[in-house]
Amino acid sequence: METVLSDNPIGGSYIYLQEPEVRFLEAAVEQLIPTDELSPGARDAGVVVYIDRQLAGSWGTHGRQYRSGPWLQGTPQQGYQSRFTPQEVYRIAIREIDQHCRTAFGRPFAQLSADAQTQLLQQLEKDEVELASMSSKFFFDLLWRNTEEGYFSDPLYGGNRDMVGWKLLGFPGLPTSDYRDLITSSEPYHAEPVSVLDVQTGRVAVDAQGFPRHKVIKGGKE
Repeated sequence: METVLSDNPIGGSYIYLQEPEVRFLEAAVEQLIPTDELSPGARDAGVVVYIDRQLAGSWGTHGRQYRSGPWLQGTPQQGYQSRFTPQEVYRIAIREIDQHCRTAFGRPFAQLSADAQTQLLQQLEKDEVELASMSSKFFFDLLWRNTEEGYFSDPLYGGNRDMVGWKLLGFPGLPTSDYRDLITSSEPYHAEPVSVLDVQTGRVAVDAQGFPRHKVIKGGKE
């Protein structure tokens, strides 16, 4: 069942996430990458939409992953070590964290103050919140990784709305065939970022080889 929320940053419906999960994640990702004077935060950048799209796809179900156990504690070098798919991790962990918050504070995570949310996320990171089904650090690490991905990935995947992550870094996005003529050793290269979505929708012109044409910003300003 799709969750339709009017404040979905890119419009439309959430495919996998349910409304309480969306509210949890909107609050959590905004604490991880907050809005400040430099750039919008993760919520306005569409990171929750990115996470939803990933969970709804093949990554979320781990359709080709071996899932028959035995389940032992792995090392960081061994990669993903859980009997749960990412879909299940998010659904179970968010429910259990909200239960913890209701017991400790009388309200779910999304309704806590910003300071309390930050403190709880720090506790999750340190594995100081005991969850029934998994390590709280395991969930935090997955959430943090997905938040970073959503903030800096191509907007094609639902996050990095208006390419705010790329603009923050000065990253131009897709390469252009004119790099050799545009890049010098003495001047920084500044250009409006170009995404795969820009090319697919015809927003940015391409050359005969299919490379996008960059709009260079002189001195870092239009």
